[in-house]
Amino acid sequence: MGKKSRKIKGSNAAPPKQQQQQQQPPPQASPSPAAVPIYYPSDGPSDVELLQTTSTSLQSKLNQLTELGLANDRASFVSAFVPLDLPPSDTAAYLEDLTSAPEADGQWTNLVAEIAAIRCGQGVDRIEGDQMSKAVFFFTHPLLEKCDREVAFTCVNGEWRAEG
Repeated sequence: MGKKSRKIKGSNAAPPKQQQQQQQPPPQASPSPAAVPIYYPSDGPSDVELLQTTSTSLQSKLNQLTELGLANDRASFVSAFVPLDLPPSDTAAYLEDLTSAPEADGQWTNLVAEIAAIRCGQGVDRIEGDQMSKAVFFFTHPLLEKCDREVAFTCVNGEWRAEG
């Protein structure tokens, strides 16, 4: 038979002093000024320079699209994203692809991730165009390794839309 541990008489007996000391966490020293984290208004210090559009109207559109994407409002996103001259039947078909097609969730996730990335400049290599009437973002896809992407936007009558 195996050894049995001895039971201390009286169930309320305190454990020996040595065990009490081991159970208590060591006292923590107050943090030195150098150990206090510094917070930046951006994403913090980085070796990577983020490249964003210089157009306030395009940045506003990218912010709007990102918010709609994060809210999972696919209909409003598509309405604000597609070219203005796209026929309503094509717009409806695109929305259906993003909502009920077999790969809809994956396509939606990738699209929202791409817009969010170019919005904040993550992985953007360069932006071509005058950024007043046209902007073409060249960037690395934020979710897919070794996948370089290109997304073009055009501005028609003050309204930025994806280029067909």
